[in-house]
Amino acid sequence: MHRRSFLASLLLIASLVVPLRISGQVAGPPNFEGFDNFVEQVMKELKVPGLAIAVVKDGKVIYAKGFGYRDVEKGLRVTPDTLFAIGSCSKAFTAAALGILVDEKKIEWDKPVRQYMPDFMLYDEYATAHLSPRDLVTHQSGLPRHDLVWYGSPVSRKELYERLRYLEPSRQLHAKFQYNNLMFMTAGLLVERASGSTWEQFVRTRILDPLGMKNTNFSVNDSQKAEDFAVPYDEIKGEIKRIPFRNIDAIGPAGSINSSVNEMSNWIMMQLSNGKFDGKQVVPEAALKETQTPQIVAGGELRYDEDFYSSYGMGWGVTSFRGHLLLAHSGGIDGFISQVRLLPRDKAGIVILTNSASGASGVIANDVADRLLGAVPAPWAQRAKDAAARSKEAQAKQKAASDSAKKQGTQTSHPIKDYAGQYEHPAYGVVNIALQGEQLTMNLHGLWAPLKHYHYDIFEADAVNGLDGQKVTFLTNKAGEIDRVAIGLEPSVKDIVFTRKKDF
Repeated sequence: MHRRSFLASLLLIASLVVPLRISGQVAGPPNFEGFDNFVEQVMKELKVPGLAIAVVKDGKVIYAKGFGYRDVEKGLRVTPDTLFAIGSCSKAFTAAALGILVDEKKIEWDKPVRQYMPDFMLYDEYATAHLSPRDLVTHQSGLPRHDLVWYGSPVSRKELYERLRYLEPSRQLHAKFQYNNLMFMTAGLLVERASGSTWEQFVRTRILDPLGMKNTNFSVNDSQKAEDFAVPYDEIKGEIKRIPFRNIDAIGPAGSINSSVNEMSNWIMMQLSNGKFDGKQVVPEAALKETQTPQIVAGGELRYDEDFYSSYGMGWGVTSFRGHLLLAHSGGIDGFISQVRLLPRDKAGIVILTNSASGASGVIANDVADRLLGAVPAPWAQRAKDAAARSKEAQAKQKAASDSAKKQGTQTSHPIKDYAGQYEHPAYGVVNIALQGEQLTMNLHGLWAPLKHYHYDIFEADAVNGLDGQKVTFLTNKAGEIDRVAIGLEPSVKDIVFTRKKDF
């Protein structure tokens, strides 16, 4: 999931970066030979309209270039200054902001959040009382993702915060790494409470401005006012199509930043320089090191010999790549995928931003890392294609299993019109079940899908979005009236039950 800024030009950085911004690239090290052709081939195979890359080594930008189109329809090409949504790569900015406040003794990593936010409340009483700022940014709250609470929802950040108490956890506090955007959103609100300014204002004044990231921003609304921004694309039925921007301002601290590879290079150089940039301490060294230190085992599958098991710091995945320390995070929001990689002991960093939902950025980032380390590049592109094929096969098997479980010849218990209505959940909001002709449809804050009868009083969502394949179960009260609908919006907890609104 998944924006940033540059004040006056700093002499050292200007001397390094300005030539890149004029020409679009500089000569990389010898083992970058053939790299441009490799990128173009990956983009072609994985259907990527536009992409930008920057590579940092030993405190210098050694490569920065745009490929393809930021706007295909208008024929506008990507440059190193093109703004892309960086999605969840925003999380490291939020963690750094908390680190600054810890250094200023305005908060402590391991004090209860309720000490700073007395109105903080989760479903679980123990987690409410004991969850700390550290827990907010290390994904160990006990909550699973519950992303459809915020995705597409029109509610504000404050309203999302107030709905946390209605979300069922799937584990106890500290029991397991479970990625959660809502906790990073809460961390942004903690920044606001502790600093007296909004998350956006704090990150801009304390991080972006000192790094000279003048064009970086916090909303796709702002990106679209810029001179050089990428528009989002996705593959729909085999074709690359332009799609609408997804505004995620409400969940901003988890992923709403937009930036360019030129400006993200400054962020990378600061991360690789113990919090310093252009001789100034932007993030206190101890605070920065804490964000880069493993906090919880993240697990995951050990797929390739070059990789290792993952842990998570604060806004950074921490692992090993070919035996070298690697800090990494990816980001994704509708039509954009990003990658930021740091090889701290090698004093190297990579940022790749794309306006595509494909996995090209990961393939290219791995290839760059191989080249930086002087290794023979592994067949990352082929591996990505193989993984995509396996995923497609798994989805087909899942669909076949669902189809085979369907009870044939069943009917609904009520006339179809009786199912239509508005149903409400205190966290997920309102799902609208409507009747269009003889077919039911559902709409969960903008996620629309036609409903096909599955069996009995269960329907199945049929749409290419987050609702695809969802089973929608209608429930009745003792009087036999349809009064609830249960939907498996978060697979690691019980179905989310929406209650029919009486005033519909």
